Amino acid sequence: MRLFFIASLLALLTTLSWGQSNNLTIKGTVSDAATGEPLIGAIVYIDGNTKTGVTTGLDGSFSIKTDKKPSTINCSYIGYITIQIPYEGSPIDIKLKEDLTSLSEVVVVSSFNGSSETKAIEIERNSANIVSVLSSRAMELAPDITVGNIIQRMSGVTVERNSSGEGQYAILRGMDKRYNYTLVNGIKIPSPDNKNRFVPLDLFPSEILSRLEVNKSMTANLEGDGIGGSVNLIMKDAPAKRLLNANISTGYNALFLNRDFLSFDHKDIDTKSPDERKGNIGNNKVSETDFRMSNLHVDSDKPSPDITASLSYGDRIFDSRFGFLLSASYQNMHRGKDMTYYNYTKAAGDIEKRTYSDHKQRLALHSKCDFVASPSHSFSWYNGYLIMSDAQVRSGEAAPIAGIRLKYNKQQIFNSSLSAVHNLLDNIITADWNCAYSFAKNETPDNAQFYLQGNHIQTNKAATRRWEHNSDHDWSAYLNLKGQINDILSIKVGGMYRDKKRDSFFNEYTFSSTTGTKQYQVYGEDWENIDQLLLTPREYGNVGDPLNYEATEKIAAWYAMPTININKVEILCGLRAEHTDQGYTLKFARSTNGKGNQKYWDYLPDCHIKYHVTDNMNLHFSYARAINRPSFFEIVPYSIINEDYKEKGTPDLKHTVADNIDLRWEFFPQLADQIMVGIFHKHLQNPIEYGLINEGQDTYYTPLNLGTANNSGVEIDVRKYFKYFGVKMNYTFTHSRITTDKRSMSGNDIVTRKQDRPLCGQAAHVANLSLIYKDTSRGINAQITGSYIGKRLTDISNWYDNDIWENEYYRMELSAEKSFSNGIELYAKASNLLNLPLIRYINDGPHTSSVTDFPRYRGNILERKEKFGQTLLIGIRYKL
Repeated sequence: MRLFFIASLLALLTTLSWGQSNNLTIKGTVSDAATGEPLIGAIVYIDGNTKTGVTTGLDGSFSIKTDKKPSTINCSYIGYITIQIPYEGSPIDIKLKEDLTSLSEVVVVSSFNGSSETKAIEIERNSANIVSVLSSRAMELAPDITVGNIIQRMSGVTVERNSSGEGQYAILRGMDKRYNYTLVNGIKIPSPDNKNRFVPLDLFPSEILSRLEVNKSMTANLEGDGIGGSVNLIMKDAPAKRLLNANISTGYNALFLNRDFLSFDHKDIDTKSPDERKGNIGNNKVSETDFRMSNLHVDSDKPSPDITASLSYGDRIFDSRFGFLLSASYQNMHRGKDMTYYNYTKAAGDIEKRTYSDHKQRLALHSKCDFVASPSHSFSWYNGYLIMSDAQVRSGEAAPIAGIRLKYNKQQIFNSSLSAVHNLLDNIITADWNCAYSFAKNETPDNAQFYLQGNHIQTNKAATRRWEHNSDHDWSAYLNLKGQINDILSIKVGGMYRDKKRDSFFNEYTFSSTTGTKQYQVYGEDWENIDQLLLTPREYGNVGDPLNYEATEKIAAWYAMPTININKVEILCGLRAEHTDQGYTLKFARSTNGKGNQKYWDYLPDCHIKYHVTDNMNLHFSYARAINRPSFFEIVPYSIINEDYKEKGTPDLKHTVADNIDLRWEFFPQLADQIMVGIFHKHLQNPIEYGLINEGQDTYYTPLNLGTANNSGVEIDVRKYFKYFGVKMNYTFTHSRITTDKRSMSGNDIVTRKQDRPLCGQAAHVANLSLIYKDTSRGINAQITGSYIGKRLTDISNWYDNDIWENEYYRMELSAEKSFSNGIELYAKASNLLNLPLIRYINDGPHTSSVTDFPRYRGNILERKEKFGQTLLIGIRYKL
């Protein structure tokens, strides 16, 4: 028995020993030798046998099982030099060098452009100020196809949506869209909006970007009017070697599975109003013959499938000194929404069913070329042209009055910039400059609205037709000089100048029914389509509207910004001086002064301290002062009579000044991973909000400087990758307070009361979660994302406790792709999977407490419900 036990034990030990020697596991990571970036999808194999190969995961890790100890480990990756190293044990840290043999000795093409996830993290890690970066690869894998949608995935960012539910304007850390600005390659671009400065981000397809940056704290070399921050769209550069990418996809919006899509012939629209065509604006009588009717024919049918396509080609020539990239992107989309609009102010309470049908087309043309004259002198020229059109039909059904609106809008932005970098005195001094021209244009010709009463067209105000267009032209110049004094101290100084000219035109005509009250024009009997209506215009159109104006703005600035590096501490301090000369001229001034301007200086200090606690941990402090200028239209002395109050501009409106403080802890366990926790506080002086003033017997709703406001919050941003799986999540809490004057009833009298509220557009809670799967050996990528936006204030009423709020909102999206070795990729993107209604409501306050028998939401008066439908895109992509 004892002998049997000893024999069994020896057999077991022998088996274990044999099992261990035949189940060797080799582990390690593969990274870029220059940047330390983990390389995803690198092939690792043993003893030159590619059949034993495995691919690295999202964190650059690999694991190989073998039955014998190898002699060598091999590793290869596209664009890198294949290496072979002796096996000396596990784990193994493999570092690959880029294959730059195709480039001449004097040409160095940087791959540090933030196009990959880990390089985007590296930019965040190395930045002196607080910045968030989203890479082009992350955008490619995301379910979104426009910048307006994809920017909401970033921490601290929410969006204001357009009429079809797409993200349009960014709201940074709860600060309204007016408090941030948009850059292309670091150059501020103009806005196509006819009143304001903010740029619609749904104009930009996300696929033309190399990366998306959100600067949350400002340095002296950045323009000063970014209290909320700035959005910088970095376009793709000329490649290091030949590049050819092509992409085409198709899809559908589920909204139109249940109803038809409405459209009209916008190509037949008269682009100029009758007054514009005749000249001598404002002095022309008009008649029915001055207006086309053919463009007003409405068709109802199922929409054709959506189409998106793009093509990019780039290369390097002339011994690799000259590089270029040419790209085009086109999107043809059908979007819309179904909305129920509730208006409790009507005598019987009006509930209107509205449908929106939007035919959106986007075209983006992009070129970038660079020329390396020598190792010390390089030049770059960028050109970008973007155009977006939206042909929208809004149809309403209500009792007793409904209507239909046909609106075609076209927005364009063009930017051309020539820049250069010069390294002087053996790289002791670096000079860079940029000269840029930009224009933005907005056209809404023949915006036609028709009013129905019961089954017939109204007799008096039966229709309005409006022509609007505006344009901005910017000329800008930038110069920066940086001197490296010693290993500790460097100083950067510079300046900029921009000359802006804006022109805005507005012309509206009102129509009555030609048959009047003697014979109503009844739908189904006298007409079946809009172009069959008999309408007579009033003799003269309205050209005296204050939206007929010209504006100018001249901005000049200089700055100084020293940087000190001592051991583990990096200190950057700066001072920016900025001069503003902003003016306007009314084209058809009536009872007011038709000209005016504002001039002032601002001195904007900033200080940023970064302490490197360890090699992969930072503590980051930032302070910066920033401003917000009044919009172009707010300082125009306009006066508009609305239904229940009057509205006017404020020529002496002051600009807002804010002090911003940030503190962020940053931890990077690996280059692809990060944990960041930050707090921020903003103190605003003279914030611009709309409120009430009394002048004599009149009350006006007008832009005002409302004392002070505070906005504080917490941001958490976590990113973690395992071999095949990854998790991204961020959460932002924001709290703000401002006090404004409101109207309230005291018996039969209207009195003024003060009310505390959050800043407009600010949600207290915002969260995003993305779950990622990536298997490079099988060429499979998948991502599911979810987002949550808490309730937020959307429209400010002039009545006490009568503001309009938007309820909390959840969204879910899904994307997946399958890539093949021949460069072909198949992909799918599904958005708004939950299709939950977006609900807006009016607080249950003294102004609505007496409202009965009207729909409510959680005890509050319903204002609207909107649903946008799910969207699916399926496509094919080719990469050379």
